[in-house]
Amino acid sequence: QVHLVESGGGLVQAGGSLRLSCAASGRTFSRYVMGWFRQAPGKEREFVAAISRSGGSTYYADSVKGRFTISRDNAKNTVYLQMNTLKPEDTAVYYCAADPGLVVTTNAYRYDYWGQGTQVTVSS
Repeated sequence: QVHLVESGGGLVQAGGSLRLSCAASGRTFSRYVMGWFRQAPGKEREFVAAISRSGGSTYYADSVKGRFTISRDNAKNTVYLQMNTLKPEDTAVYYCAADPGLVVTTNAYRYDYWGQGTQVTVSS
């Protein structure tokens, strides 16, 4: 089992940057595909980014491609989401999630473990 804790959210002006972190418990972090999802008020949870077990492959939603970067440090059991050029429409609760599968997926139902979320608010 994996316990995930996000941090790094906050209030930022449009055009600014934030770096989210997700710390995982346990010694098997490197066996999980990791993903970031977000949910805005009144909207469904949506995929943001995902990274393979080794970190060699990354995937992004079209809405964040070129602005967000996902990375991981398996020695520190941590996955990151660097968010640049933030827009008001990026405002949401951001969740990290862990998938024990072998293939990176954008499907939230494939992810077995979820953090509690961290709020990101982008003002215009």
